[in-house]
Amino acid sequence: MPPFAGSASNGFQQPKPDSNIIAIDVGGQLFQTTKQTLNLAGPKSLFSKISESASSNEFCTPFVDRDPELFSILLSLLRTGNLPSKAKAFDLQDLISESQYYGIESLLVNSLSNPSQFEAFNLEKSMILPINGRDSPSAIATTRYGSLHVAHGSKITSFDWSLRRKSTILTQFTAVDSLLAISPSVAAAGATDFSGLQILDLQKGFVKETLNWENVTRSSSTVQAIGSSPELLFASFESGRRNSNSIMVYDLHSLSPVTEIGHNEIYGAELDSAIPATKLKWVSGYNLLMASGSHSGPSGVQGNIKLWDIRSGNVVWEVKENTDCFSDVTVSDSLSVIFKVGVNSGEVFFTDLRNLGAENPWVCLGDRRKVVNGKKEGVGCKIESHGTQVFCSKGGDIELWSEVVMGSKKKSEDGLDDRVFRKNSMGRAEDMGGSRITTLAFGGNKMFMTRKDQQYVEVWQSYARAL
Repeated sequence: MPPFAGSASNGFQQPKPDSNIIAIDVGGQLFQTTKQTLNLAGPKSLFSKISESASSNEFCTPFVDRDPELFSILLSLLRTGNLPSKAKAFDLQDLISESQYYGIESLLVNSLSNPSQFEAFNLEKSMILPINGRDSPSAIATTRYGSLHVAHGSKITSFDWSLRRKSTILTQFTAVDSLLAISPSVAAAGATDFSGLQILDLQKGFVKETLNWENVTRSSSTVQAIGSSPELLFASFESGRRNSNSIMVYDLHSLSPVTEIGHNEIYGAELDSAIPATKLKWVSGYNLLMASGSHSGPSGVQGNIKLWDIRSGNVVWEVKENTDCFSDVTVSDSLSVIFKVGVNSGEVFFTDLRNLGAENPWVCLGDRRKVVNGKKEGVGCKIESHGTQVFCSKGGDIELWSEVVMGSKKKSEDGLDDRVFRKNSMGRAEDMGGSRITTLAFGGNKMFMTRKDQQYVEVWQSYARAL
């Protein structure tokens, strides 16, 4: 049967034939709206078909055999682009199902998970997502609208954007160390003890494709990190014998190889070449790939950070870390800044992407007087950026850093404005603490975090947008 059919108006005053107003009977309740409003739902939606039906027969009111109260919510969504306050009285899953029936789920996603609505200072813990099994999460990946993939042991559990529905697949890995969401249903996964980068269909639970890299000795290779740009997929490989490493660049859509950068064949004690990239981040504003890696040896932790020009295959900037190497590093495209957490001091440092030629690029944001006493305060600390905010985990707590916009900025010796960052309290600080935070990720207006030895994911959300 068709989803709607013509019916008599039952005394409801019909608009004039040349009117832009359309009358719709939904479950016995009559609504009036305009053709323009219905067409906002898109040409493939049921709303568009209703508009076409009403236009072709002005003397017949389209009838839809659905819940009129839910229809009212979705009609308001079309009119304003946002859900009305009365939507809080309805179960979110009911709204999702109804939006799918009318073909406007993407509009509902936008209204609830618009990335521009992320409010760091209003974050509150909104829910706990339990993970089945005894393994703690080892990696998490999100999409821009807030759907979530969680690797735990040999399994990957996926939650849809509403975080209400989940599914779990079993992988070939003993434990997944790197995970990247390519789409809500496809992910790239790798491990440091399993050869190859696997492209997984998370709905059907099978390997779509395996991407491999071989060095000159044809030995197998393991994945150390995964990253992506809107068009490219990046994978850091290390040979099974740990005597070579490389970063492969693939077309994100066809998965065919595009180029190879940073290929190192290691001979003797070439420590710098022996460090594979363990974090890859695309800097879209500069069309550069940030690759970082570190190594713990007899003389302490050493590492490097490189910015690669994919087109030329050249390094445009590199810094070698010896004194206070990083526990973790990230890059903020919005702020044009690279941030790191010192593995010894545990303090946050930044370097301005506009001034990469400086002899000592790092500026400490924390306690500059802090003495490094041999104890590695920054071990296990994680740092991630989201928009113009920077989040750094310290044990069970999170520091939130944001740039202070000064009325009249002083000029530094290089002619650039001095930049000031301030540490802020984030939302309800008393809800933080507990076990050490092991991962941080962002999707839509949500922040996700996992903790050591805990079988769940915490979801923090801007409460002003929570339904």
